[in-house]
Amino acid sequence: MPKLSTTELIAQATEAGIANFTATSGRVPDSFQLLAKHAPAAFAGYGLIRSALMRDSSAEGGLDLKTKEFIYVLLDVLRGDLKGAMSHAGNAMKLGLTLQELAEGLVQVIMVGGINTWNMTGQEVMRACEAQVATAEPRQAVEGGMR
Repeated sequence: MPKLSTTELIAQATEAGIANFTATSGRVPDSFQLLAKHAPAAFAGYGLIRSALMRDSSAEGGLDLKTKEFIYVLLDVLRGDLKGAMSHAGNAMKLGLTLQELAEGLVQVIMVGGINTWNMTGQEVMRACEAQVATAEPRQAVEGGMR
């Protein structure tokens, strides 16, 4: 097998990172596009790590993607990273995370990080996911009320 140049390795790793972002999130977030533009080797390295981690359990990963996205939600809430938590929560919900599962996880974060994790970030994530569920499932009238 011929030895690849650093430039070729960076290019291949960048392609893998872009492909993984696209497969799991539907796009490469603007912040990572900026990283790729100005620090391509750093993006390439991150892309390889992300590609290795963000595989579904059916593709040799240990955890399913829903669980991995959910873990990111909880870690981001613990850190106070609303933007990251919202992004991962949206992905996790698309993969089947329920509001009950989210609520239980957010309570665990409160137990570890204190009530400020809820006040500063957790409640916003919960509200966004409630809205996602409300818009995804059209309300249908049921005898005596709404479903």
